[in-house]
Amino acid sequence: MFVVPPYLLAHLASAEDPRFEAAATAARHALETDPGIRQGRLSQHPSAVAPELEHPTAATQSEPYRRIFDAKNSTELPGVLVRSDGGDTAPGDIAVTEAWDGLGATHTLLLSAVGWASVDGNNARLDATVHYGNRYDNAFWDGSRMVFGDGDGEVFGRFTASLSVIGHELAHGVIETTAGLAYQGQSGALAESIADAIGAMVEQHTLRHTADEASWIIGAELFTDLVQGEGLRNMLNPGTAYDDDVIGKDPQPAHMTDFVVTDADNGGVHLNSGIPNRAFALLSRDLGGFSWERAGVIWFDALTSGLPKTATFTRFATSTVTAAAARFGSGSREQVAVESAWQSVGVL
Repeated sequence: MFVVPPYLLAHLASAEDPRFEAAATAARHALETDPGIRQGRLSQHPSAVAPELEHPTAATQSEPYRRIFDAKNSTELPGVLVRSDGGDTAPGDIAVTEAWDGLGATHTLLLSAVGWASVDGNNARLDATVHYGNRYDNAFWDGSRMVFGDGDGEVFGRFTASLSVIGHELAHGVIETTAGLAYQGQSGALAESIADAIGAMVEQHTLRHTADEASWIIGAELFTDLVQGEGLRNMLNPGTAYDDDVIGKDPQPAHMTDFVVTDADNGGVHLNSGIPNRAFALLSRDLGGFSWERAGVIWFDALTSGLPKTATFTRFATSTVTAAAARFGSGSREQVAVESAWQSVGVL
C-alpha cells in the first residue's frame, strides 16, 4: 500500500506558504488519485491475498530476479524496461540504481534472516517502476510491483532514496502471501507495522546497525532540508517523527490508551501502527544485537503461524509470545522480553 499516510498529505495540501506551492499541488493530486489506486487494489482483493507474481524458470535460486521500469513521469504501468539481469540501459539514473539496490537488499534480508526468498518465499521476480507521475508524492506496492514517485522537490525528494521505504513496500507483498491481513482497522495497522519492521531491518541489515545503533526512522531520507522532521515515522518513539508548520505534527500513538478510533485511513492503519511499532523496537533493543536475529524471527514466525486475516493487536501479540516460546523455549529470556514489550504499549 502507500508509504505516505493521507493525513500528512492532507496537511500539506492545505499549505499556504508560497515556498511550498508545488508541494501543496502535488499533495492535492496524490490525495485525489491514491484512493482510486487503493480501492482498485482492494476491490480485486477484499482482504490481502497472494498477488500475481512472475517466477523465472530457476525460481529456487538464492539470487534475486529484478526488473526496473521507467514510467517517464506518466501513470502508465509498468513503463519502459530499463534494467534487468540482462543489462542496464539507464546507468546514469540514480533512481534506477537505488531501486535495483533496494530490491536486492530486501531480498538479502529476508533470505538471510528467515530463509524467505523474495516476497512469496519462492523467489518471485521483483519488479519496480520509477519516475511515476509528475512530482508524485508517494510510493506503493500495487500487488505485483513497487512504484516510486520522484517527490515534489520542496517537501519530498525521490522515494527510491530510502531503503526503509523500499523494504516497507515489498513487505506488503510478504504479508499478502503469508497472513493476508485485511487492510482495515487493527489488522491493517498490523500490516503497516510489520511492513515498517521489515523496512527498518532491511536498512539495519545493510548498514550492519545493531538495535541500539539504529535510528528506527522510516523514510529518513525523504524530507528536504525545509522540513522540521526526521522521517515519516519513528518506531521507537511514535508521535515524534516530525513537527512542522507545513506538514503538521506526527499524530501516531505509542500506547493503547491513546488508540485512535477513526473511519479515515482505513480505520487508522497508519496511525495506530505506532503501537506495535514501539513494541517491536523495544523488544529489539531489550534483546540486543541485531534486530533480525531474534525479534525479527519471532515476528516472522508469528506472521506465518496461521493468523486470521482480521487479527487484532492482542491476537498477534499472543502469537509472538507463542512463537518465542516455540523457537527459544518456554520461559526463555526471549519469551519474557516479548511479553514485556507488549505490556509496555498496553496490548498485553
